Amino acid sequence: MEAIAQSPARAVKAPVFRICSITGLRVEANAEMLIRANAVVAVIFLAIGGLFGLSVALTRWPAVHLLPAEWFYIALTAHGADVLLFWILFFEVAVLYFASSTLLNSRLAAPRIAWVGFALMVVGALMANVAVLQGESTVMFTSYPPMQAKPHFYLGLVLFAVGALIACMIFFATLVIAKEEKTYEGSIPLVTFGALTAAIIAVFTIASGAIILIPTFLWSVGLISTIDPLTYKLVWWAMGHSSQQINVSVHVAVWYAIVAMVLGAKPLSEKVSRMAFLMYILFLQLASAHHMLVEPGISSEWKIFNTSYALYLAVLGSLIHGMTVPGAIEAAQRKKGFSRGIFEWLRKAPWGNPAFAGMFLSLVMFGFIGGISGVVLGTEQLNILMHNTIYVPGHFHGTVVAGTTLAFMAVTYLLVPLYFKREIILPGLARWQPYLFGFGVAGISLFMMGAGTLGVPRRHWDITFSDAQMVYSFSPAAFLMMTLNGIAAVIASLGGIAYVVIVVGSILFGKRIPDGKERAPFEAPPVGNAVGQYGNAGTFHLPGTLVLVGVFFLSFVLYYYVNWKYLAQVWPLK
Repeated sequence: MEAIAQSPARAVKAPVFRICSITGLRVEANAEMLIRANAVVAVIFLAIGGLFGLSVALTRWPAVHLLPAEWFYIALTAHGADVLLFWILFFEVAVLYFASSTLLNSRLAAPRIAWVGFALMVVGALMANVAVLQGESTVMFTSYPPMQAKPHFYLGLVLFAVGALIACMIFFATLVIAKEEKTYEGSIPLVTFGALTAAIIAVFTIASGAIILIPTFLWSVGLISTIDPLTYKLVWWAMGHSSQQINVSVHVAVWYAIVAMVLGAKPLSEKVSRMAFLMYILFLQLASAHHMLVEPGISSEWKIFNTSYALYLAVLGSLIHGMTVPGAIEAAQRKKGFSRGIFEWLRKAPWGNPAFAGMFLSLVMFGFIGGISGVVLGTEQLNILMHNTIYVPGHFHGTVVAGTTLAFMAVTYLLVPLYFKREIILPGLARWQPYLFGFGVAGISLFMMGAGTLGVPRRHWDITFSDAQMVYSFSPAAFLMMTLNGIAAVIASLGGIAYVVIVVGSILFGKRIPDGKERAPFEAPPVGNAVGQYGNAGTFHLPGTLVLVGVFFLSFVLYYYVNWKYLAQVWPLK
């Protein structure tokens, strides 16, 4: 918490560095303070947004039905803003500074301006939360017109976006400084390249947000008479979905960082992994189109191109990472002697290290749950089965929560000793936390998608329609899915609470790690400096990874076929 008290005026003027005794990484003082501040505020918003999310899940649980309608939509709006925007972007700013300053052994560019950006993000996030809690800005995450929020809701989002844009500029400037001052050799590390991908996408995302949110703010204060709903949706999703592409780029970079810091693993091919990141920049934003597939004002040609031919190139990028990350793990493990059979390398992986466990669960769940369901939602014909049902939040809980949030939780177990010089408290609980949160979130995603397939609406307060004039009853299976979703949400919340307690407790009460003393957390070897080095694994003998990839493709084909079969049954050709 002490980092928040650091003001711009107290930023260290001359670059001051220290060497981390655990990872061997070189940490600059200004970057360290800013990483601390952004990470702490990120965890605070995760805790707030998570509590809102639990209240939403308990309300959707038919037997509990916790909140009245007004508070349900307040909680739903706040949950979306706090976890989809504020928690993730604050943490991503910390990752950007880590990937630029620390990994490149460079001083951070313009630390005073970086503090201004941080302050704008904090003020903007607080303004948006106040507007929502006042009860007159329950427009939910998408904030579609003609629903109108209070002016300070839109202004808060704009200020937050400006602060995030400043952080991106600081990141770019730090890359320039590192290059000019020759603080590293050769190409930038792969993790930094992934962060660069995220920052480039972030500039596009923030520009799209400014294009639509500034006029919407002017509309809310009466200076513009109307906002065309279709135009709003088209431009807003260039921001709304692209912001999730920032997440994908960063959490994939975090995967590479964790396997390098914990196992000393290197990618199978640096060039191929970089090409996969490049595909994100060129094609991933096209996935925004799948939110518009039922809009009558947009041509079928536009929809089909964006959700099929071009989108597949972005999917290919994720498929590459989905093979190279476990491949890097297998190569590193086999190099250490875990080479018997197909899966000894996986059985003997450091599953007791929450950084590794969280990363691997994130990898598997992002691919099998978020990735497969995303391709299904991105298919124009299949989309009609799930559009605007609770399947949609089920999908993005598989991507943004099981994928991004779990990956960020995992890397925290490495960043706390690195930047706060504190040991992780409650190591026994920490070992179980990724499993508790991960399996809970997997349940949320799967049960939401199951309920959505049965037609449960996305944002309805009461699926029993107890106060409706016209009664509609879903199948008992739908009620079972929503009940199981509530139980899974409780499990995930326990995992989230455990994470917050461990992180905050470690920062405040964890045993201080003396400078120059080796203290490897969770028995991980001090190989973190591998994350900043260029290189390839040097082998393609990866039978275990090939089996895992084969299982993934088989699962994808079967699920894709099942949905086409389901579509044929509900939409028969005469």
